[in-house]
Amino acid sequence: MTLDLAKRLDVVQPSATVAIAQKARELQAKGIDVLSFSVGEPDFDTPLAIRDAAKKAMDAGATRYTASGGIVELRQAIAERSAARRGGVKHSPNEVIVSVGAKHTLFNLALALFEEGDEVVIPAPYWVSYPEHARMFGAEPVFIETTAQDGYRVSPAQLEAAISPRTKAVVLCSPSNPTGAAYSGPQLRALADVLAKHRCWIIVDEIYGELVYGGFEQKSILEVAPELRDRIVIVDGVSKTYAMTGWRIGWMLAPKHLVDACNTVQGQATTNPTTIAQWATVAALTGSQDPVVEMRTAFEKRRQLVVEGINGTTGLSCPTPEGAFYAFVDASPLIGRKTPSGVVLADDLQLCAYLLEEARCAMVPGSAFGAPGCFRMSYACSEAQITEGIERLRGAIAKLG
Repeated sequence: MTLDLAKRLDVVQPSATVAIAQKARELQAKGIDVLSFSVGEPDFDTPLAIRDAAKKAMDAGATRYTASGGIVELRQAIAERSAARRGGVKHSPNEVIVSVGAKHTLFNLALALFEEGDEVVIPAPYWVSYPEHARMFGAEPVFIETTAQDGYRVSPAQLEAAISPRTKAVVLCSPSNPTGAAYSGPQLRALADVLAKHRCWIIVDEIYGELVYGGFEQKSILEVAPELRDRIVIVDGVSKTYAMTGWRIGWMLAPKHLVDACNTVQGQATTNPTTIAQWATVAALTGSQDPVVEMRTAFEKRRQLVVEGINGTTGLSCPTPEGAFYAFVDASPLIGRKTPSGVVLADDLQLCAYLLEEARCAMVPGSAFGAPGCFRMSYACSEAQITEGIERLRGAIAKLG
């Protein structure tokens, strides 16, 4: 006998990025030579000083529970670093909550904010979890379509048209997963002018904020529009910047009453993030930032390889991303073509399946991000893998009829 599950899960889709990465790992475990460009994870080791801080914390006995929202030393370090990065706009430690990764932070927010009848405005392409978190708690995602021609950025007019009296929150990600697109200061100011007219939360995911390239000046809406501070939520963490994905530390900076609400949620869910990882994060934020500079320099070189390689491949194109470590590739000219076995590629899902089978390259289909006909290619991998991957893609595409 199969017992019933909660109906709320009927509207939730599994994470496509996790699924593709798992499929690539399974093939690799069988000895198949698969090049994975699907995972949003730096290929660098966590910097030595951070690892040493974790060992020191363990040896000092930092292995017990902490406050649900994180140790005060970490919340203070987050507040200070945020003020330094975001134009001096300050938060106190009690306006910070540390969670088990930025995804956990966003889940807590969804539970604390969204309910039946709410709308959540989300630009597309979007990170896969934004709409699913909204749906899980009865809210309706409202998507704003963007294109490569407009740099995958929302215009003020589009934002104005998407907001309604039911809008509970607008979610922005800059630099973006999956496109790498980022908003300049003036572009954020224009969006802030629209948001100032409406009563809604402004949730800004800045997990990739320190990974920008080509002289692009990263700005936060918190810095550009400090007058909206009482409803801006900044989501951040150490996973991408410090190659600490497995340490699972993320956080938000927000008005105290929202932080308190999320603390209540977290206290009944995970309690505190891992104590050792919290102390390692203190070291990451307060120590030398040289490893971040080194990783950013490497990512910038890889970005150039990917962009040149993709735009030099028949049937593929992509804009140059301002940040993160993804290229968002338009592969729509390949849809409708035939594989060597005679299968017509009906959509990006079939295309990515073909590229995995024929080129042994794992990509995430654009449909997972609300952008059919595209795929996301991560360049958080070696230059050698990128070069080999581009050649494999060209070989597989050349076989299409």
